[in-house]
Amino acid sequence: SPTEATDFMFHLRQMKTRPGEALIDCLDSIEDTKGNNGDRGRLLVTNLRIIWHSLALPRVNLSVGYNCIINITTRTVNSKLRGQTEALYILTKSNDTRFEFIFTNVVPGSPRLFTSVIAVHRAYETSRMYRDLKLRGALIQNKQLRLLTQDDQVFLGNLGTFFIINVRIVWHANMNESFNVSIPYLQICSIRIRDSKFGLALVIESSQQTGGYVLGFKIDPMDKLQDAVKEINSLHKVYSANPIFGVEYEMEEKPQPLEELTVEQPPDDVAIEPDEHTDAFTAYFADGNKQVFSEELGLAMEKLKDGFTLQGLWEVMG
Repeated sequence: SPTEATDFMFHLRQMKTRPGEALIDCLDSIEDTKGNNGDRGRLLVTNLRIIWHSLALPRVNLSVGYNCIINITTRTVNSKLRGQTEALYILTKSNDTRFEFIFTNVVPGSPRLFTSVIAVHRAYETSRMYRDLKLRGALIQNKQLRLLTQDDQVFLGNLGTFFIINVRIVWHANMNESFNVSIPYLQICSIRIRDSKFGLALVIESSQQTGGYVLGFKIDPMDKLQDAVKEINSLHKVYSANPIFGVEYEMEEKPQPLEELTVEQPPDDVAIEPDEHTDAFTAYFADGNKQVFSEELGLAMEKLKDGFTLQGLWEVMG
């Protein structure tokens, strides 16, 4: 999956959509209750992630990719702008560390914050075939390829059946349909003809993110092999310029483009106090691994449980 969907980022200098990314919904008057409680902001919902930025200071922003989300639910929180209220709670994971994001709709009575984010995230989760390499999946039904809604072109072969489609390549063995592979163009690093023990073959290398597979396909005769490579390279080029991520969800009222909704912030002449130990990541640690700055050690550390002190731990170590 693209970087925008696989991680979360803070303080983006430019909030622009990448090719294939589409803005689905825009919600004003949303508070980032976890990290910027009391700050009214705007929440942007795209097909790959959610973006929040402060309305007063747009450079205060964050981006959360759907791929790192573990769970989305609601939670009662204390908001500086709304008081005790129901908020959207998002639990994420990155490098074995859990982070949480809490967003509150400052305008009472509207469920749109919950419905938009939950529905688009569900659409992302159910369209993984567009983005993930799949080995031995349920790709064939009644001897027919189960086409995705945005699949288009098809090319057939012998012994195995080879499909060249506008978003992916699919192959399955004719004698055993469960022996198959689906390779989205998003995960393809290279497509070329290479010599093998079976003669010249089509060789496709997948990204390291998918395990760095090297997949070979024997296509005869030679002119058909060359046509297949030419077709795949052409479709891969078209796809790369404007990827199809498969996340299908539309609002009745379409929002303005992302670039029109965000404002470039000129650099400020603000001096950062040297003793102001702030870190965007620590503000979003999930409760189980909350980190705090220790004046005694001069670094961030996991918050001690009630009844424990640093001095006491040093004495145990001694």
